[in-house]
Amino acid sequence: MAKDFAAMEDSNRSSNPSIHDVSDPARRTVLRGGLGLAVTGLLAPLGAGTLAGCATAGGTAPPLLGFKGVPVSTADAVTVPEGYVTQVIAAWGEPVGVAGAMPAFRFDAGNTAAEQALQLGMHHDGLHYYPLDGSRRGLLVMNHEYTDDGLLHPDGMKTWGAEKVRKAQAAHGVSVIEIEWKDGRWQQVRPSRHARRITAATPCAFSGPAAGHALLRTAADPAGRIVLGTLNNCASGKTPWGTYLTCEENFAFYFKGPERPDAHQRRWGLRPGDPVGYRWHEFDERFDASKHPNEPNRFGWVVEIDPLDPTMTPVKRTALGRAAHEGATVATTKDGRAVVYMGEDARFEYIYKFVTRDRIRPGGFAANHELLDHGTLYVARFDADGSGRWLPLVHGQGPLTAAAGFADQGEVLVKTRQASDLLGATKMDRPEWIDVDRDGWVYCTLTNNSSRGGAGQPAVDAANPRANNTMGHIIRWKEDGDFDGTTFRWNHFVLAGDPANDRADAKGNVNGDAFACPDGLWVDARGVLWIQTDMSTSAMGKGDLARLGNNQMLAADPKSGEVRRFLVGPVGCEITGATATPDGRTMFINIQHPGETPSERSDPDQPRRISNWPDFRADGRPRSATVVIRKADGGVIGT
Repeated sequence: MAKDFAAMEDSNRSSNPSIHDVSDPARRTVLRGGLGLAVTGLLAPLGAGTLAGCATAGGTAPPLLGFKGVPVSTADAVTVPEGYVTQVIAAWGEPVGVAGAMPAFRFDAGNTAAEQALQLGMHHDGLHYYPLDGSRRGLLVMNHEYTDDGLLHPDGMKTWGAEKVRKAQAAHGVSVIEIEWKDGRWQQVRPSRHARRITAATPCAFSGPAAGHALLRTAADPAGRIVLGTLNNCASGKTPWGTYLTCEENFAFYFKGPERPDAHQRRWGLRPGDPVGYRWHEFDERFDASKHPNEPNRFGWVVEIDPLDPTMTPVKRTALGRAAHEGATVATTKDGRAVVYMGEDARFEYIYKFVTRDRIRPGGFAANHELLDHGTLYVARFDADGSGRWLPLVHGQGPLTAAAGFADQGEVLVKTRQASDLLGATKMDRPEWIDVDRDGWVYCTLTNNSSRGGAGQPAVDAANPRANNTMGHIIRWKEDGDFDGTTFRWNHFVLAGDPANDRADAKGNVNGDAFACPDGLWVDARGVLWIQTDMSTSAMGKGDLARLGNNQMLAADPKSGEVRRFLVGPVGCEITGATATPDGRTMFINIQHPGETPSERSDPDQPRRISNWPDFRADGRPRSATVVIRKADGGVIGT
């Protein structure tokens, strides 16, 4: 998440108690070495594992973290360990490669809206590699979280009009590009029959229990079946049947709220007056919620895309629930069903999972095009004794009845937050990315929550143990039985922050290189847990976060808890998205919003100038881009 929009949501909290109201946090103990336990004896040893072909000649697996960590940095550059090399590809504004339509990026930001719709979008985020020819050629699919209008237009927002709104909408969404290893480097393949842009104006279909629901119907779409676009896409997922899941996060801030928002609108962040930072409603009426009150309900979904089919209509999967989604990680049960883990990146919101009714079938998307429409959605409750329970979000079960305001399952899914409130789920410190290690432990980054324990806000609890939590932590759990289990055991993998800090709310238990505000998370094929940070620019230059330098990417050994800094990004950036080729010899990450200003948005009237990465042109402007990382000797990343 690029900006702490969650800070603006405090006034919208319901009165649902946090878990501290029914548990005793004093029973929790935190152990040294980066392995915070809720209960002694809860944690079983975790195996490090190896990528095939990485063992030594004698059969001994090499250390999981086989590189020398890098120091913190405030340079306007990407810093990696000795023996590693980087390459920048796929920067904002580069053509994606649609045949016959490849407009070049103009460094004065003079590209039109129509040209931007054929170019990579702004502020890259979730990223996955789809092989076409193993580790030599494939598709990169990435989403684009938001836009900075000060950078996007030559004169920023000094003037405003329909063309600028169209261009901003064209810079959102998803990009599909083809890349190949050629002449000793990775290159984009242009033209490519796979190349595609999906924007905030691309028709998307609704599917699942809420499709066609009265809460999704508008004057432009009286059937409630087709919505224009996907926006504020943050984090992503890759399915075993080969599709890409993109997640709609801070959608509420694109809408002008009604003068008197109702309880449902308030719970989802709609406020009277103009939206935060965006003026789309002035030239695209559907973003005026006072005129089109159901339009906000049409965002906040997980969207499924088949990268191999550029004609496929993106599908918003309503069975997975509506939230400020950040991430959709897919695990598979022993009997072949899919389980999707999802975080909601907002203060005091929830962690979810969805278990499909049916098994995954061979045959790709065509054979599984309805798989995510049928199943059960759950929300997590973390208890103080180190146990947890998945609470079903099913109409008619428990309090989720018509008497409580839920007429049917479609309404439960549109109002997922309110349903989770009623069930008493645990309010978390901004749950973001989720991934699963080789031994079945599920990890979730909780990036921060400075409101925890504040006046009128939920107090600390077992799962969220620090008031004024500016540093964040990583929680993990293991299901009792298979991934479809309804109970689990949990603990803290690490409390972020500097172990040398004297302040209780900023002192972490990191075993190794200190970091704060964990955000991106990825477990690679060898079992390395990669952690990416998103410290806000306003906080990085002062206080406890200043000595941690620019945002970074770290590698952790799940068995020992050791954390080692692998990469530091350019000034003002966020490190996000991570994927690799099947052979593990090439890693791809995204650098988002390099040069972000302390105000957390560039001047809307002009481009920011504190960074010129990656072009370093005097007449240029900072651009989000994908970075290729390889070992100079061609070896496996991290060894």
